[in-house]
Amino acid sequence: MNEFFKKLMTKITALWAGWSMQQRVIITVVAVVVVGGVIALLKVSSTPVMISVLDAPIRDEAVLDRILTRINEEDIRATVTANGLVQVSDEMTAKRMRTILIREDLIPSGINPWDIFDRERWTITDFERNVNFQRAQTRMITEHIKAIDDVDDARVTIVWPKRELFAPDQNPVRASVVITPKPGSRLSEPSNRKQVEGIQKLLKFAVEGLLDENIAITDNNGLLLNDFEGMRDFDRLVLIEREQKMIKKDEEHYRAKVLAALQTTFSPNRVRDLNIKIDMDMSKKTVDTDEFFPITVKAQTPGLPYDDSERVLSITRARSTSDTKWEGTGMNPEGPPGVEENVMPVFRDMSNLYGRMTQEQDTHNEEINQRSTQEEKSPQIDRLTISVNIDGVWEWKFDENGNPVITNGKIEREYTPISEEVLRRTEALVQGAVGYNSARGDSVTVTNIPFDRTEEFRLEDADYFRKKQIQTTVIVFISGLTLLLFGLILFRMISREMERRRRLAEEERARREQMLRESAMAEAEQDGMDVSISLEERTRMELMESAINMAKEHPEDAAQLIRTWLLEE
Repeated sequence: MNEFFKKLMTKITALWAGWSMQQRVIITVVAVVVVGGVIALLKVSSTPVMISVLDAPIRDEAVLDRILTRINEEDIRATVTANGLVQVSDEMTAKRMRTILIREDLIPSGINPWDIFDRERWTITDFERNVNFQRAQTRMITEHIKAIDDVDDARVTIVWPKRELFAPDQNPVRASVVITPKPGSRLSEPSNRKQVEGIQKLLKFAVEGLLDENIAITDNNGLLLNDFEGMRDFDRLVLIEREQKMIKKDEEHYRAKVLAALQTTFSPNRVRDLNIKIDMDMSKKTVDTDEFFPITVKAQTPGLPYDDSERVLSITRARSTSDTKWEGTGMNPEGPPGVEENVMPVFRDMSNLYGRMTQEQDTHNEEINQRSTQEEKSPQIDRLTISVNIDGVWEWKFDENGNPVITNGKIEREYTPISEEVLRRTEALVQGAVGYNSARGDSVTVTNIPFDRTEEFRLEDADYFRKKQIQTTVIVFISGLTLLLFGLILFRMISREMERRRRLAEEERARREQMLRESAMAEAEQDGMDVSISLEERTRMELMESAINMAKEHPEDAAQLIRTWLLEE
C-alpha cells in the first residue's frame, strides 16, 4: 500500500512539473472551490432543523408579539423567519406550544386551526384515504394532549358517522378522551378546569362538526372532567366566596376610614372597635332611564358673568281647534203612516229631546327634549349598618392639697359621659364618611357606654402606689444620707479644730523652748562661756533658716506648700 501511495505521489509530482503556470493556477482555484463547497455543505447540514409552530405566516405585529411572549414564558427559544413563520427546535415542543396557543385563544383570526392537523396522504381509494386521514388525525390529537405538562398518557377515540343525504338524519361526530394525569397533578380537581377546557377546545378545532355535548373527557379512574354543567354548584360556591371577600374588603375599608377619623378626635383608648355590616346586591341589573329636559331657545352669551340663556319646557309643533253647536228639538223622520218607521238608533235615542249644546276642542302638539339612558349596575350596596361605642372621660379625684383621693386602697375616679350634642355630631361625621343614604335603609348608631376598665384601673393604681413607695424610699434615703454627710462634716470640723489647737500648743511650746534656748545662749555668750550646740539642733536651725529664706524669695510657692499641708491634715 505504501508503494502505491509513493508511485501515486511520484506521478502527481511529474504531472505538476510538466504543467504550465496557467494550468497550475486553474487546478489550484478548482481545488479551493471544491474544498469550500464541501465545508459549506457540512456547515449547512449541521444546522438544526427548525419546526414551525403554525403553518401559516403571521403578519400582525401585535399578534406575533403576544405569541412570542407566551412562548418565552414557557422558557422556550423561538425564532421568526423573514416571511413571518414562528419556529422552535423540535416537533414535541411545537406540538406543546400549539396546544397552549389554542387553549389560550392566541391563534390569529386569519389562520384556520384545522390547518394545524392537516397532513397529506397518498391513497388509492377514497375509503383508504379517509381511513388513513382519520388515523393520522387521531394520532396527532393524542400527541398534542400528551404534550401537556400534567398529562402522563392519553387515549383518544373519535367516531365519524356515515354521511347521510339529509341533515336531520345525520348522526353527530363524537369523541372520547381518557387521560392519565401525572403523579401530583391537579388536573382532576374542579379548580383546574382551565386545562380541561383547553383540551375540549383542541378537540373542537381538530374535528369538524364536533360539539361540546358530544365530547367526553375522563381520567383513568372514570371521573368525567368536562362535566361543566355539573360544576355549577361548585362555580356558585366559588362565586359566593369571591363576593364575600369583596364585601369583607369593603367593610375593612369603611372600618379603617371611620376608626381613623374617630380615634383622631377621641383618642384610640376611647374608640376601640367599630362594627360594620354591608348588604350588597351582586346581581346584574339593567336600568333604563327616560329624562325630559327643557329646550334651549337662546344660548348664553359668551363673556357675560351671568346666564342670559332662554329655555322653554316645550315648543308647539301643531294646533287644531274645533267648535260644535246644537239648539232645538231633533227631527226624527218616521215615514208615511202605516209604515214601520225607519229611524236610526242615534235618532231614536234623541226623540223628544229639547236643549242647547255647545262644544269646543283645542288640540296642541308640543315638542319636548327627551334623553334615554341605559346602564348596567352590578354590584351595589343594598344596606349599610354601622355601630360604634365611644367611652366617656375618667378623671382622678383630688383633695384640697392636690393629692389623689384614696379609698380602700384604690384611687377614686369620676366619670364624665359624652353629651347628646357630641353624639349627634359624631353620628353625622360617621354618616358623611360612609356615604349614608336613608333611602336604602342605612343605619348608623353611635352610643356612649362606659368600658370595663377594672383591670386597667388596677394596673394604674398599682403603678401609682409603686411610684409613691419609691418616692418615699428615695426621700428617706436622701434624708439619711444628708444627716450622715452632715455628721461627717461636723466630725471633720471638730477634728480639725482639735488638731489646730494641738498644733498651736506645740508651736507655742516649741517657741517658748526656742526662746529659752536663745536666752540661755545669749546669757552664756555674755558670761564668756563656750556654748556647744548639738548636731541635731544645728541641722534644725539650718533648715529653719533655709525655709525662712525660701519663703522670702518665693512667697507663692511657700503659700501653696502650706495649703497642701493643711489639706493633707
